[in-house]
Amino acid sequence: MIKTKVAIIGTAGVPARYGGFETLAHHLVDQMHADYDLTVYCSASYYHRDERVKEFNGAKLVYVPLNANGLQSIFYDFISIFHALRYADTLLILGVSGCILLPFIKLFTRKKIIVNIDGMEWRREKWNWAVRKFLKLSEYCAVKFSDADITDNAAIQRYTSIQYKTLSHMIAYGADHCSREKISLTSYGKYEFLKNRYAFKVCRIEPENNIHLVLEAFANFKTFPLVLVGNWDNSEYSRELRKKYSKHSNLILLDPIYDQRELNILRSNCTVYIHGHSAGGTNPSLVEAMFLGLPVFAFDVNFNRATTENKARFFRSESELLSLLQLVSEEELKVLAAAMESIATKRYTWSAIANRYRFVINTSFEKRSVESKVHAIPVHTAIRLGFRHLQQANFFEDRKVIRA
Repeated sequence: MIKTKVAIIGTAGVPARYGGFETLAHHLVDQMHADYDLTVYCSASYYHRDERVKEFNGAKLVYVPLNANGLQSIFYDFISIFHALRYADTLLILGVSGCILLPFIKLFTRKKIIVNIDGMEWRREKWNWAVRKFLKLSEYCAVKFSDADITDNAAIQRYTSIQYKTLSHMIAYGADHCSREKISLTSYGKYEFLKNRYAFKVCRIEPENNIHLVLEAFANFKTFPLVLVGNWDNSEYSRELRKKYSKHSNLILLDPIYDQRELNILRSNCTVYIHGHSAGGTNPSLVEAMFLGLPVFAFDVNFNRATTENKARFFRSESELLSLLQLVSEEELKVLAAAMESIATKRYTWSAIANRYRFVINTSFEKRSVESKVHAIPVHTAIRLGFRHLQQANFFEDRKVIRA
């Protein structure tokens, strides 16, 4: 049987060692290599020459001599897209950096193009005005000129339905690659804080992840420490924070940890997980914490409320986070942990995620406008099915609470 040729574009590559899209690509390959002829584009910057294997779990790997992130990601995606058009039946593009090409590509090809638009990349604080405008235009091209677009969060799906009058496929991320790990003697020796209670957070050290807010709250909270794993040498912002807060004995700032088991030991034995992300959609680090059965305190934005079904505890400021830490009881933490795990085991498994991607790849798509769908059914039915947000132009202000 001839398999459909699918190219996965826009990640740093597999095996995953960077972030959310890389983890997604890694597990899609694991789950779908028997169903499709897969090719994954990888950034040569992230793999030493002797690590650049030709295949991974049955998928072919193509290395591009550019960085998959930052401004180079635009040209990284351009090269990958043009190369994939030579052979692939379907292009699965993760992120919108290169999607400004799609209006032109659609003029001369009938290849199927599927785009996961990520989480409103143009809103991230790290970009200047010009880059934000470019990314917003790329997002428009991704939604309007792809054969199907994917959003990873109900809040992002509702945003695209309002902004572009289309219905995207909502597919999140899996988290069942994580597992609870008991603390080994070696780990006790390496991380002395494991002997007592501690809070935990793992993320990129960027302003939209509210690292400054979280660190300031814990600088004033002395009951137990915060352990924060991140790329502290990434930018002036991260370096300044490390310099300012490393003197606090209750703030343990660790460099990136890529060993999954070691990371699981640190995460799965914490007292509470702190999630400060205020941009993006469904953040992989959040669903992983939920799957591990951790009580979650999350920054109060619609994305995080959608991911946790409004059942996490939320904060918007240093004082609100400090109040949560000071007032929450042990019993409340147990109830919160159970709620997070229940949601994750139902919604965030890789087999379920892969099945949704299979459906998108295998289906012949015809974009349907939200307006035509809503007008074709009675208003009360449309509201019941989830289109109430179409009546709320300000629904996507960061602090709005998601309602049915």
